[in-house]
Amino acid sequence: MAEASRKTRILLVEDDRYLSHACRDALALADFEVDTSLDGHTALEKMRRTVPDFVLLDIILPIRNGFEVLEEMRMDEKLKDVPVLIFSNLSQRQDIEKGKSLGAVDFLVKSDYSMKEIIARIKEYAAQERK
Repeated sequence: MAEASRKTRILLVEDDRYLSHACRDALALADFEVDTSLDGHTALEKMRRTVPDFVLLDIILPIRNGFEVLEEMRMDEKLKDVPVLIFSNLSQRQDIEKGKSLGAVDFLVKSDYSMKEIIARIKEYAAQERK
């Protein structure tokens, strides 16, 4: 498959199995290649094996939380430029500011966005990265 027509690879990091499956299915229907991880440690292992084009990252995760994952990504030469969209139930200003200061392209509160809106944001950010 030619590079120009390759699907955008997304790693979805979400510990709620139901939400993870629902998001994965919606992203796949939107023509993304989707891999999932239920915890921060496994997410980092997967990213180091196959660098994704984009990461959709929850913050409250087992083993390593999303902030720790993002910090490690930014210190890793292979992962430091991968765009990360935080998708979390945390809505405190300090959490949002921390996520953005660690390099997240955006921080979306789960209850404020539909899956359709999240997919539109991912497409927007992925298009910017390909330019």
